[in-house]
Amino acid sequence: MATRQLLAELAGAYEMQAGVAVQIESVGGVDAARRVQADEAFDLVVLASDAIDKLAAAGKALAPRVDIVRSDVAVAVGAGAARPDIGSEEALRQAVLAAASIGYSTGPSGTALMQLFERWGIAAQLKDRLVQATPGVPVGSLVAQGQVALGFQQRSELIHLDGIAILGPMPEAVQIVTIFSAAVCAASQQPQAVRALLDFMASPQAAEAKRRQGMEPASH
Repeated sequence: MATRQLLAELAGAYEMQAGVAVQIESVGGVDAARRVQADEAFDLVVLASDAIDKLAAAGKALAPRVDIVRSDVAVAVGAGAARPDIGSEEALRQAVLAAASIGYSTGPSGTALMQLFERWGIAAQLKDRLVQATPGVPVGSLVAQGQVALGFQQRSELIHLDGIAILGPMPEAVQIVTIFSAAVCAASQQPQAVRALLDFMASPQAAEAKRRQGMEPASH
């Protein structure tokens, strides 16, 4: 879901440029991987790079993958709530410990966040305060509705939501960055047409859209 807005924008731009119709279906990453694994008739798949590698290893996606964007995790609170300091690793740790509830996603960023809490030695303390958003539901919407006090999610999924305040990115020492990549699905009947689209998505021409949607171009 982190790439949903970006892919819609890039698909529209490619349609204008190449005259090729592109239809994107955005679902949670776990669901997307499962459907490609089940040989549904998709031409391309966009997921976190490690998930793409697993599909390639299983023969469901064609190598090489194309890295599209670097996406970092930001921290949000409700629009009218107090804004804790998250400027350093220790400040973020204290903000987490002080939060009444913490929201995180089912995606790769959520897994990395749980690993960070383990490393900090606070996972057991937080157990009853952790709220995992269901696949396809933005953590930011839980923050906006007051269901969680402190939310962690890809910045691209937070910037378009009302009712929240983004505190900023996680401090550099503990920043969670996901590389989202694309690959031609083994089930595709038109791999060359897909490669042309992927070349466009990875090109400098697409960089401005990536930044506008809260991400950075992936380095090649």
